Amino acid sequence: MGLFPSRAAQGHRSNPSHGFCKDTATKHTMKIQVRNYAVGTGEPLLLLSGPCVIENLDLCRRVADHMVDLCATLGLNYVFKASFDKANRTALHSSRGPGMSAGLETLAKIKAEFGVPITTDVHESAQCLEAAQVVDVLQIPAFLCRQTDLLIAAGEAAAKFGGAVNVKKGQFLRPEGMAHAVAKVRAAGCENVLVTERGTTFGYDSLVVDFRSLDIMREFAPVCFDATHSVQKPGGGGDVTTGERRFVPALTKAALAVGVDALFVETHPDPDRAASDGPNMVPLDEMAALLERSLAIRAVA
Repeated sequence: MGLFPSRAAQGHRSNPSHGFCKDTATKHTMKIQVRNYAVGTGEPLLLLSGPCVIENLDLCRRVADHMVDLCATLGLNYVFKASFDKANRTALHSSRGPGMSAGLETLAKIKAEFGVPITTDVHESAQCLEAAQVVDVLQIPAFLCRQTDLLIAAGEAAAKFGGAVNVKKGQFLRPEGMAHAVAKVRAAGCENVLVTERGTTFGYDSLVVDFRSLDIMREFAPVCFDATHSVQKPGGGGDVTTGERRFVPALTKAALAVGVDALFVETHPDPDRAASDGPNMVPLDEMAALLERSLAIRAVA
């Protein structure tokens, strides 16, 4: 028997209020594989965490070393995260990262040294195949969640190398609409797809999280909550994106109380000096307290 049971075994049902057909509604039953980790209801929480962008190898090593030990202590399944290119920056002069070739080289070293899966953003279809040879989870940025060619290319590349795809929900999209993004990735041959909530545009330079979306999207895929991008204020600093990291703990605890399968938290030893998204990132030395308190809520929920 394969990773996924038959539709009959899953007990597919329709949900008229959300507009899903029988073939897409599998609430709280679907599980995927991220390398050796099972992700879904009843499984340990998957944590995707690291600096926003690859600044240098030493920074990545420092973060990975800290997070590997912390996740082992807390019983979390850990995926190291860092982007080789931040293409969706506010201003032309904003720092974007080392680029694909140098970035993948750094990520490959982290993967080999620490023995953990890796995730990073891909922005173009042409990047997917090369990235999937190193990266275990190809991440689709929120602005690109409707880009059919990119989703299909990511799905094909992930399927070829046994990886997974994480699609972030667009700030402009209702949660039900993410069923189509998931369907595109699956149509390309990749069943290991999860979706991420990261806030919805609300007025100028502000995002809000509708926690109903976590429950809605879990009807068709495992769900990740992005705690740090949800507190962004895109363009709120004039020519830079700013944010309010003080709200990260509250949103994280709320998401785990509602129920999610994975958590995305960007972290940095010194966020105020970070090259990208510093105001949103959690200081590395505060990650233990954040995760311990949040996991206590998850255990009760």
